[in-house]
Amino acid sequence: MARRLRGVTVRRVGRDERLSVVEHLDELRNRIIVSIVALVVAFAVAYGFHDQLLAILEWPLPERYQETGLITLSPTEPFFTVLKVCFYAAILVALPVWLYQVYAFVIPAVQDQPRRRMLLVVAGASSLFLAGVAFGYFVVLPVALDFLLGFGGDTFLTQVRAGEYFSFATTLMLASGLMFEVPVAMLALARIGVTSAEFYIRHWRVAIVLIAALAAILPGGDPFSMLLLMIPQIVLYVLGIWLAKRFGGPPLWARQAWATADDDEDAATGRA
Repeated sequence: MARRLRGVTVRRVGRDERLSVVEHLDELRNRIIVSIVALVVAFAVAYGFHDQLLAILEWPLPERYQETGLITLSPTEPFFTVLKVCFYAAILVALPVWLYQVYAFVIPAVQDQPRRRMLLVVAGASSLFLAGVAFGYFVVLPVALDFLLGFGGDTFLTQVRAGEYFSFATTLMLASGLMFEVPVAMLALARIGVTSAEFYIRHWRVAIVLIAALAAILPGGDPFSMLLLMIPQIVLYVLGIWLAKRFGGPPLWARQAWATADDDEDAATGRA
């Protein structure tokens, strides 16, 4: 099955289909091209609505900063700030295409899956990412801004620089979206047999420490936003355990192909 994009052919590879190294690299190249084209188109659309994007990102700011506006310190800062915001928005829009390209390239090497199931998995992963971005925007970002901008009371005269604020806001939102992908990563590792639900249950303490560390190093850094990021992550970790238990595959060393290879080796040894 193949799709053509201006001379670039992208096709699904079946599990039983054997490709040479050159063919694998050619398929990878084509999928990278499709991903880049998706990013460029999304960036062009985002740039067309950059005024609306900036207004949306300014909404979580306290009202006094919205009234006075954000400051810039160089003639080029407004231009490059807009480009940066549009680039982050383009990543958000192009993400489903990227996820599908990665999934369609990697998973068929492990097991054959119908297109409908692949689309459902990509839709689920994209929905979790968007839910994480929305959580960061509506919940974590306002709390972090109130705490950080109000820290010290009247001791500091705080002004907000446009470039630094938009970098802070977009990084926090994208990081929150990526953290919501934890159940998908857990399921993927369990599906291909690298880990299992029992492994996740056995190492839950390590997972809590890692979740706390990630929440601490994300933009914000205050205890309130850290706690707000940790709570859903713990819930999502439990969800990942359930998904791994429900849909996880057998361990790699227990796969039929491995067992057959071992049997053939044992038979050859016996004949010798």
